[in-house]
Amino acid sequence: MAAPNQVQIPIPTDQSPPNIINHLHEEEFDYSQRSQWLRAAVLGANDGLVSVASLMMGVGAFKGDATAMILTGFAGLFAGACSMAIGEFVSVYSQLDIEVEQMKREKRSTAVTHIGVVDYEQNVEENEKLPNPLQAALASALAFSSGAIVPLLAAGFISEYKVRVGVVVAATTLALAAFGGIGAVLGRSGVVRSCGRVVVGGWMAMAITFGLTKLLGSSGLEM
Repeated sequence: MAAPNQVQIPIPTDQSPPNIINHLHEEEFDYSQRSQWLRAAVLGANDGLVSVASLMMGVGAFKGDATAMILTGFAGLFAGACSMAIGEFVSVYSQLDIEVEQMKREKRSTAVTHIGVVDYEQNVEENEKLPNPLQAALASALAFSSGAIVPLLAAGFISEYKVRVGVVVAATTLALAAFGGIGAVLGRSGVVRSCGRVVVGGWMAMAITFGLTKLLGSSGLEM
């Protein structure tokens, strides 16, 4: 029996069902953590798709030869993949240098452990967080190539000029919608709005390239 001057305060315990706790943990997940690799993959694929499709449309506006369109597309694929890989390598390597120097400054300003040895697990964790320039370059080149191959496959087996151009536009539109939808689903954003932005942007790039090349061709430029 408790003394008269003592007050007993009940301490509530967390009796939340496991499914509610898991739901809260899922809601607390920060989807912005996916932004770095998702942005590189989606932008790389979109760049490859729109760049090569626009190049092929531009050449097709001036010259209806299937060989010229396909060779131009492959040249755009090779040049674009190399450019993306080199640019990503240089960019990530610069970021790596900055982060390594920052880690060195933090270690110099932080006291070493009492036995004079830096924590091994902390070093391993820090090294795992450092960016990999070669991996980033390969991923960027593969992402660009995965998008660039779509219009090439669409036009590779069609000899009729108008049909070939129409198939390139249709295949590019479907691929743009697919890339936009995948990015929206992984990033938990609006699918319709994301697909619309990507598709309209691709149409504008192809239309501008086709129109300007057609204008140059009609101005008397000869090849």
